Parts: sequence; C-alpha cells; structure tokens
Amino acid sequence: MKNYLIIGGSSGIGAAVTDILSKNNNAIFATYNSNSNNPDTELIKYHHLDVLDSAFDFDFLPEILDGMVYCPGSINLKPFSRIKPDDFLTDFNLQVNGAISVLQKVLPRLKKSELASVIMFSTVAVQNGFNFHSQVAASKGAIEGLTRSLAAEFAPKIRFNAIAPSLTDTKLASKLLSSEEKKEVNAERHPMKKIGSAQDIAEMAVFLLSDKAKWITGQIIHVDGGMSTIKN
Repeated sequence: MKNYLIIGGSSGIGAAVTDILSKNNNAIFATYNSNSNNPDTELIKYHHLDVLDSAFDFDFLPEILDGMVYCPGSINLKPFSRIKPDDFLTDFNLQVNGAISVLQKVLPRLKKSELASVIMFSTVAVQNGFNFHSQVAASKGAIEGLTRSLAAEFAPKIRFNAIAPSLTDTKLASKLLSSEEKKEVNAERHPMKKIGSAQDIAEMAVFLLSDKAKWITGQIIHVDGGMSTIKN
C-alpha cells in the first residue's frame, strides 16, 4: 500500500485517478473545492482545499507520501484582444502558483518516500498553436517548464512528469462538448476520431505514479488521440 495525494480528486480526471489507485489497494487523500458529494471509504479520505488560500495545511497527511497529482485547471478560450492581463494571472494562480504552494508544503513528506512521483497537467495546445488558446496555453506552458526544472532538481529522489491531453470529456470541458454535434466535430479533429475520456488520462497518470515508470522523469507525455503528432 502506498500513500497518494490527489489535488482535485473529487471529479473528472482526478476522480478517475482516485478510483483506480484505490482499487489497487492504495491509501488516497483526495481534496475538493466545491464538489463535496463524495463519501469517504476505507481507502479514500476527502478533505476540503482551496489552493488559492495560502493558509491551507496538510495536517491530515501521513508522514510519508509516495505521490501527488495536481489536477485543478481551467479552459478559457477567447480572442487575445478580449483577454485582460488579470485573466492570465487568474489562470496562472490556479494552475501554477497553486501547484507550487502545494508542492512546497508536501515536499518533506515526498522526500521520505523511497521513490516519489509527482504528476501535473499541461495541454496539447502548448506545443500546437490553436486559435483562442493563448490564456490556457500560457499557464500550461509554465507547468511544462516547472515539471522539467523540478525533475532535474529532485532527481533521483522524486520523479516529476506532466501529461498533456487534448480535449477530454469532463465537466471542465462541458461547454465545448454540450451537444452531440459539438462532440462529433471535435472528435473528427483527432486522428483517432474520438474524444478522450477521464479514464484515458487517468490510466497514464497511474502508470507514471507507479514503479513501472521508475526510469521516467522530466517528460511531457501526450495523451491526445494523435493530435500533437499526426496530421489528418
């Protein structure tokens, strides 16, 4: 049994990661911000956490933490001329500064593991230029740089990797997938002709957390239906 912290573990990809890890008999400490409908189980304990509140603490965690997954994110797609500088800052605070704050507070616990693993999330839009994606790509680009830098700094004790999905069928993307027509159009943009699921992304996250990936660090793994490398 290993101990894992899932920030944003009550819905979407975070919930899928939590479910898979618990079925593999691991102890999961999952946080939520607004979605409080998940009951505790023998292996999963939920705790409220607002990553934008710097006063939070992790007194509920065990002394040794074997892995962490940082899931909070946003998808704000607008023309660049309509985005205020503060909008970029809002995304950055949630997706980058939030991750930094959490990591700095749990780092002592991660260091006590024999080989800890940290997973963060980027997007296919960082490496592929898409219209109206400047806001999301800017903060996720910072996540990619942070991932590589921390992988270098904490090797060989802690592994850091990021997953860069394409559009995934979760609550976060619900406005973009609000009808069958929108789902079909977005599916056609991918070489695999389908929209990714939370389970698709979670399976990669669980693999990267595991000892099966013990020689993988500093990587940005694209789980995107071929979007980043194949041209239709």
